[in-house]
Amino acid sequence: MDHGRTTTPKTVGIVWGLLVLNTLGSAGAKTIVPLPRSLIQMVTMGALVAAFTLALAVNLRLRLRAGAFMFLLTLMLVPSVISSAQLESGFGALFRCARLALFVGTLWLLSRWWDGGTTFVRHHIRMYFAVLGSVAAGLVISPGAALPELYGGRLVGALWPLTPPQIGQYAAVITGLTVLLVLGRRTDRAGAALVIVPSLVLLALTHTRTATLGLLIGLALAIGSLILTSAAARRFFTWAVLCAAVAAVGFASALQAWFLRGQSQEHFTSLTGRAKVWDALLAAPRTTTEQVLGVGLGDKSFGGLPIDNSWLAVYHEQGLTGVALVAAIIVVLGGVALLRPPSLSRACAIFLISYCAIASYTEAGLGDASPYLLHLAVAASLLAAPSPVAPLDARSPSTTYPVPARRSEVT
Repeated sequence: MDHGRTTTPKTVGIVWGLLVLNTLGSAGAKTIVPLPRSLIQMVTMGALVAAFTLALAVNLRLRLRAGAFMFLLTLMLVPSVISSAQLESGFGALFRCARLALFVGTLWLLSRWWDGGTTFVRHHIRMYFAVLGSVAAGLVISPGAALPELYGGRLVGALWPLTPPQIGQYAAVITGLTVLLVLGRRTDRAGAALVIVPSLVLLALTHTRTATLGLLIGLALAIGSLILTSAAARRFFTWAVLCAAVAAVGFASALQAWFLRGQSQEHFTSLTGRAKVWDALLAAPRTTTEQVLGVGLGDKSFGGLPIDNSWLAVYHEQGLTGVALVAAIIVVLGGVALLRPPSLSRACAIFLISYCAIASYTEAGLGDASPYLLHLAVAASLLAAPSPVAPLDARSPSTTYPVPARRSEVT
């Protein structure tokens, strides 16, 4: 046992699972059994309330670990509340502010157990693998519902409404983290294969380019940080480059077809229509207050269309203040990771930070309660310094002293 780290209660894993459930969202494909959106929202919000309650129960003394990540995340509430209070986005904005406050509060309560270990990495992998299990079950039960024509035959959640980008994100993140755990000899290869192989299959079925690029680039950076100190990392990197070269030559046409997803060149260059929404958002007139603080938390859409860019979504809802805070979070976490000596924890943090930075270009979520903030929270837990252990006695740590016996009292 590592005496430099505190023991994490099992309840913490349950809390993390509830946070994952809360961030799954309520919009997506049609499920096999129709689920009313109000019911899904009740389940997800109930999960957040339960997570906060359990986290408070397990940390009644409110022992917190202050850090730049949590400080900046808490500051994010300021522009969110001020802009949402103007009700430009309706009363739903205040509801989303309350949700974000509860989400951040739960992370504060869990920060007590952030000690640089891989405990939260394992919680992360288990919870998202369970989510992918539901996706696989839906695919087996009803392939037609899981691969609908509405999404161009891409994999969706047939039991719980999940979109292809969501599934791709979960699959890519747990694949990358599991690969790093294997390289760090923190798990066996057989157990890792049970996670990696199905996850890669589901990722391929989603045809999600952002998740695939995030996985490849994130792993390259993470493994690169281990090359000088890990022979396993050097071997894996060499074989990965070799396999990539063979695949690029032998399967070039198949890879190109998968990457283009049958889209025209114009549709591909406009990022599946995203660029038109971005241009319209940037061209829209805004008051000084809206530029600085945004219009309030909303559903990450503009003109009825999804924004699909974290930076523009934050600019729209939390203004330039929110953009500066999100940038500070990425820069601070990335800077701390670069200053840490090579280790498995550092490599996992680099993977998560780089993945979120890459995905932020075509996915929204960095300014609100989302899986991306959970990814960054795991990175923050990996970069936290282990809690110092107090000596047994200030006079002589190596000497023990008898303790007088006390009668047990029944209260």
